Amino acid sequence: MDKVRVLLVGTGFAAALHMEGYLRSGKDVEIAGVCDIQPDQADALIHKYRLSNAQKYADYHEAIDRTNCDLVDVCVPNFLHYQVCMAALAKGRNVICEKPLATTVAHAREMVEKAAEMNRHLYYAEDWLFTPAIMRALEIVEEGALGRVCYMRARECHSGSHSPFAQSIATCGGGAMIHLGIHPLGFMLAIKGHDWVELTAMGSSGMERNYVHKSCEGEDLAACFLTFGDGSSALVEANYVTTGGMEDCVDFYGDKGCLHLNLNQEGPISCYSIPGLSYAVEKAEITAGWSHPAYDEIYTLGYIGEIRHFLDCCARKEDARIGLRGADGLAALEALECIYQSMREGRRISNPKRVSLNA
Repeated sequence: MDKVRVLLVGTGFAAALHMEGYLRSGKDVEIAGVCDIQPDQADALIHKYRLSNAQKYADYHEAIDRTNCDLVDVCVPNFLHYQVCMAALAKGRNVICEKPLATTVAHAREMVEKAAEMNRHLYYAEDWLFTPAIMRALEIVEEGALGRVCYMRARECHSGSHSPFAQSIATCGGGAMIHLGIHPLGFMLAIKGHDWVELTAMGSSGMERNYVHKSCEGEDLAACFLTFGDGSSALVEANYVTTGGMEDCVDFYGDKGCLHLNLNQEGPISCYSIPGLSYAVEKAEITAGWSHPAYDEIYTLGYIGEIRHFLDCCARKEDARIGLRGADGLAALEALECIYQSMREGRRISNPKRVSLNA
């Protein structure tokens, strides 16, 4: 395949990140179509990225039917992932789907099964696996510099989403854990080959029981402790109660060393400003005083490498590597379902798949 032709469905925040990935991928790619129910938003993206040859659509069914493309990139709100992906797969398209794969395990499973039925690839957009810092950290772990890694900790936190879709369980699938924690959870599952044994989770319970966000139906804070088949364990955290900007942090603890990553708040730039900067880091409420202004977040958070990988896989008609397949998105949602069960019931949950295999 000489050129990968892409239909972009949804033109909001995630779509802009993906567009930067396409433009900077170094691959022969064409944005053949752009679809959004809001014409002004679609026009703004087309203008910003000079997509003069892209056809514009307001209905995703029409866009999928009429666009000659190799890949449909689904960047719509969570609750629409299932509908758009199923329509694209039914038409015989390969698909990139943003996180989470769906809002329910049942829908995610249908998506994976449809891709297999149509002999097409469903790619799962987990950018953490392509952050340069994490990739280097995994090299250090693999070479044995930390000895045997027995414990890991990962979190994504910020002060809360302003999207109306993130406030509802029906449209988001849950609260902070599915909206933010899907990244550290998916990362942990990928590097451990999905071989988790049991988990215990806790969190706020939504609405008035939340710590800060009383209008959010899902939890605004959640944490989960997992154990894996190799004897190691991990703590995964997500919350909407963190001020000062988004935190993406990963820690590895081995018997011969430790390693700490802060993906977006400890860059090489230090700045002191009395009036404040126009931008320092995502979700930062103020920028006056000392700050560490982020640089090239789209690259450092993995979006360029992620899109490049999907384009390569599509051109070669191959599946993505572990952590970036539809099956991995399904596995993450299956673990999330157990996390929410543990939070509701206040007890430890064993991995049902592992229990059945060992029975």
